[in-house]
Amino acid sequence: MQAREMSLPGVLLFLPTPFHDDRGFFTRTFDVGVARAHGLRPELFLQDSQSRSRRGTVRGLHGRGGRGESKLVRCARGAVHDVLVDARPGSPSFGQQMSVTLDDITFAHLYVPPGILHGFQALTDQSDVCYRIDREHDPAEDLSVRYDDPDLGIRWPLPVEAISRRDLEARSWAELAERSAPTSTQPLRRPSFTIAARDAPT
Repeated sequence: MQAREMSLPGVLLFLPTPFHDDRGFFTRTFDVGVARAHGLRPELFLQDSQSRSRRGTVRGLHGRGGRGESKLVRCARGAVHDVLVDARPGSPSFGQQMSVTLDDITFAHLYVPPGILHGFQALTDQSDVCYRIDREHDPAEDLSVRYDDPDLGIRWPLPVEAISRRDLEARSWAELAERSAPTSTQPLRRPSFTIAARDAPT
């Protein structure tokens, strides 16, 4: 398993090497040694969760206030277009975003550090996304920004076919930016980096 640094500071893409034969495949989805070598503390991950989404569904953009949370995200079945937005106050990449394709071909793991907004769109008829999270869920700390916020200008690859009421009622990026970084003079930045995980070397 290899790890690649992404365009947003602290974000990592872990790339396993799936073994295929006539039975199917076998792949390592997590390696404690590799994670520790890149500054992660695997023993802190407390919760594993999974979502299932149909094609065109968008989930996000979600984050967490307070101390934030870090998570490892992978697509166990199908494929998703995964989007991250840097909402860390004082970050040199505040307002920047990146996207990556996670799928059941490469089984790449995306490490999302605290303070990053996360969302994805399902690209296949059924997309199962698995999350490993380092803090117990506290609804009082939930943050969300609308998936179609005009200041962010995220380009979802498919028409949005399904989205939750909670996500439709999410705040704007401007509101979150003002609340989290009221003294920031950094301008909003448009999407600057995209990588398809299946094109990454393994």
